[in-house]
Amino acid sequence: MEETDREAVATAVQRVAGMLQRPDQLDKVEQYRRREARKKASVEARLKAAIQSQLDGVRTGLSQLHNALNDVKDIQQSLIDVNKDWRQSINTIENLKDVKDAVVQHSQLAAAVENLKNIFSVPEIVRETHDLIERGELLQAHRKLMDLECSRDNLMYEQYRMDSKNTHDMNLIHTYFGDMQKLSEELAKQLWMVVQRSLVTVRRDPTLLVSVVRIIEREEKIDRRMLDRKKQTGFIPPGRPKKWKEKMFNILERTVSTRIEGTQADTRESDKMWLVRHLEIIRKYVLDDLLVAKTLLDQCFPPHYDIFNRLLNMYHQALATRMQELAAEDLEANEIVSLLTWVLNTYTSAEMMGNSELSPEVDVNSLDALISQNVVDQLLSKYMSTLTSNIIGWLRKALETDKKDWIKETEPEADQDGYYQTTLPAIVFQMFEQNLQVAAQINEDLKTKVLILCLQQMNSFLTRYKDEAQLYKEDHLKNRQYPQCYVQYMIAVINNCQTFKESIISLKRKYLKSDMEDTLSISHANMDATLDIIAKEGCSSLLDEVFMDLEPHLNELMTKKWLMGSNAVGTICVTVEDYFNDFAKIKKPYKKTMTLEAHRRVVVEYIRAIMLKRISFKNAEERKEGAEKMIREAEQFRFLFKKLAAGSGEDTEGLCDIIEAIAEVIKLTDPSLLYLEVSTLVSKYPDIRDDHIAALLTVRGDASRDMKQTIIETLDQGPSQPNPNYVPIFKEITVPTLTVPKLLK
Repeated sequence: MEETDREAVATAVQRVAGMLQRPDQLDKVEQYRRREARKKASVEARLKAAIQSQLDGVRTGLSQLHNALNDVKDIQQSLIDVNKDWRQSINTIENLKDVKDAVVQHSQLAAAVENLKNIFSVPEIVRETHDLIERGELLQAHRKLMDLECSRDNLMYEQYRMDSKNTHDMNLIHTYFGDMQKLSEELAKQLWMVVQRSLVTVRRDPTLLVSVVRIIEREEKIDRRMLDRKKQTGFIPPGRPKKWKEKMFNILERTVSTRIEGTQADTRESDKMWLVRHLEIIRKYVLDDLLVAKTLLDQCFPPHYDIFNRLLNMYHQALATRMQELAAEDLEANEIVSLLTWVLNTYTSAEMMGNSELSPEVDVNSLDALISQNVVDQLLSKYMSTLTSNIIGWLRKALETDKKDWIKETEPEADQDGYYQTTLPAIVFQMFEQNLQVAAQINEDLKTKVLILCLQQMNSFLTRYKDEAQLYKEDHLKNRQYPQCYVQYMIAVINNCQTFKESIISLKRKYLKSDMEDTLSISHANMDATLDIIAKEGCSSLLDEVFMDLEPHLNELMTKKWLMGSNAVGTICVTVEDYFNDFAKIKKPYKKTMTLEAHRRVVVEYIRAIMLKRISFKNAEERKEGAEKMIREAEQFRFLFKKLAAGSGEDTEGLCDIIEAIAEVIKLTDPSLLYLEVSTLVSKYPDIRDDHIAALLTVRGDASRDMKQTIIETLDQGPSQPNPNYVPIFKEITVPTLTVPKLLK
């Protein structure tokens, strides 16, 4: 208390000090005292009121506790009195057992009396119900059946209550109502027939379907009531619960499965397109059925049946089962594509589950896959394996067909620009296109795999194509009269190489993503290289054909006959030009190469004729005449190949300059200048060997052995400054075996 008083005094002092901080506030001391007195009186009044309220509450509580104690004592006394009375009445209750039995018997008899009319009329009601079922009046038939079942169930229940172990009476009642069970089964059979044809019935007679649903709903309610009574009494009538709702959904599920399985009208033996037809029928049936279910069937069932979603799930499961069965069969490549396209694309497309009329109830994104990814991978693997074998077979067959064309007696077809060609590139790339278009229907990944496969097989195919072209050439060399159109078909083979190149580029541009280009760059380069080899060998074989015809005329060059006025070069030019009229059917890249090679080979053969030393000029006049003839013939070659190379932009004059340079050496009249002329020749064409110089001097006819040796030895010691643009030509020319040392002896 003292501590509290001190705190109060301290607080008061502090408060008074706060009020009296200035001298002018002393005038208000009396005013402050009255205000604090009023506050104190108010606080004391509230405190007294609170204490009084607490005291009143305590007083009331004590009064209620006192009353409760008295009530408990009264109840205790009453319980003692009740217990005493109960003990005294036990014997009386036991004496009422007979009354209890009489009450039960009375209840049973009352039930029997109540159902007496129905009991005696059971046979008649059975007949009426049977007639109603046959007439299709299912609701009325079910009403009568319910009355019969109610009578039987009540009798059996009363018998069960009276004596649950008396099976004889139970069996007697069951036997008496035996026809009723047959009626139930007959009615159920009619119901299931309607349920099986529900999608047809709902269009023709929706009332009948509604009646069936109402009957099933009635039976469901009776089942629930009977099960509740079983929990209370342990009794349940025979045949309960019927579970007709569950049976209805089972019937629907079997009907859906049968409908899906029954759409296969053909087999592979009867129709190669059996699977496509089968899948299209499934698509049409499922879409039609679901649209009917959504627009009509849903209105005939209670909302809690959720009939549309239940049917949707049934169709999905049935389709999944069917697709798995089809996937397990030994499908061909085109059938695998048809199946996967349908499963992965068609099923969720607007043509089926994605149809706008089915939304929003059907969400394609929430549908499970019809077949697992593992099965999809297995099918794709099998497809790629089968496709690989098929492509190899197709390419082999295409090549064999093309080879048969090579030996025809008619010229090959020409394209719109007049270039010879065969159908091989078109057949090959049409086959590739078809397979790529099919693969693209499934997914991008498969399309890329098929493209890579096609190009890989193309690589192998081109190697076989090269070998067959070589064999074609070898067979022709055995008998140059056969095949009759060898040149034309070899031109077609060369042109095919360019067509193949263009088709490969087109195929990659159309079906290959830009980020995949690098993966096929090596393969593409290999194919281009192989095609260039085929074309080069083809061009070479055609030039061989030309030079075999030119051989007699080439043999006339640099002979006495040639010097006396032979027109061998004129014939050579005419023959080459005639061949090149056919070669005009070769496409530009290869025609250009072939023209340059022909020019080169003609010049090489001409120089070779010089180096064969078929002639040795006897005097300056012969040398002059021979040299001038060589210059004229070089000009003929220059004119010919300039004409043949028109539009190519190539400089074809440099090769003929070699002939003219050699002619100048032969034409030289002053032997003292011979070394200078030969050295000029060597400086222009540094691949000239000593044996070439010796042969050239021999043809000249006026160079002594000492002069030859001096010129050759001096040239060997002199510096060589080759032209960087010069393509060696003399290295291809061999001189007869008489060597320089022997010649100098």
